[in-house]
Amino acid sequence: MASSARTAAALLKRTINSSSLQVSSVGLRGIATSPAVEQAAPSSPSSTVNATSSVKTKSQPNLKKFSIYRWNPDENKKPQVQTYTINTNECGPMVLDALIKIKNEVDTGLSFRRSCREGICGSCAMNMDGKNGLACLTKINSDSAKETLITPLPHMFVVKDLVVDMTNFYSQYKSIEPWLKRKTPNKNPGKENYQSEQDRKKLDGMYECILCACCSTSCPSYWWNPEKYLGPAALLHAHRWIADSRDEYTKERLESIDDEFKLYRCHTIMNCANACPKGLNPGLQISKIKKLQATR
Repeated sequence: MASSARTAAALLKRTINSSSLQVSSVGLRGIATSPAVEQAAPSSPSSTVNATSSVKTKSQPNLKKFSIYRWNPDENKKPQVQTYTINTNECGPMVLDALIKIKNEVDTGLSFRRSCREGICGSCAMNMDGKNGLACLTKINSDSAKETLITPLPHMFVVKDLVVDMTNFYSQYKSIEPWLKRKTPNKNPGKENYQSEQDRKKLDGMYECILCACCSTSCPSYWWNPEKYLGPAALLHAHRWIADSRDEYTKERLESIDDEFKLYRCHTIMNCANACPKGLNPGLQISKIKKLQATR
């Protein structure tokens, strides 16, 4: 009995080992043969050509020239345009990527503002190829034979290179008191002032403004009267609070901007809407303010 039991146990052990080896070999065989199956799959001629062309494109440098406005207040030199040539295959697709590459690898003295790189902060606003925009949202022109001209926002005092003085712009924004003002105390102290969904939708197209100044610096009226005319950005925010159902100073807000220069220098040229990187229409909001002024 003991010998038969030992024989049965040895047989069972050999069966288990052989089955596990069989499973392992199947798994290894499946792993080993997967690439072979993929290689055996027929590939179309077009895919082969595309793969070859992509390899060539990556290996060949794509040289492009960037002409950038330069001025340093510490140097006794006139403003000039300096040209840099870089390989755009070695940087991201946006103009800001090219500027960062130039600053890091070519000219560390180049000055410009940047922060979020996501079109949210508005720091990298500048003029590229004659149009205001955000460098982080503006793609590099794919035509390598054409130079990209980068200058500061037009009709603004330049601090250095592509950095402009935003003091006047922010002062005008502050003048419209861009915060909620109420005459009656909140019924529920410490809690929000609720509004309906319909009233909330009235703020769409205004609250998204990031104060990049692309619209104001593209407006001819703002060019000629920057200290008196509030400009598209400030007036857009003025209407944002005028249209807010929770604000109780609508009459006072309308009276404060009912001025020949503050409001009525706008001639609806609509450069502001064309320049806004967020797709807003400040001219439309200004026209709504004018209608409210006529009916009050």
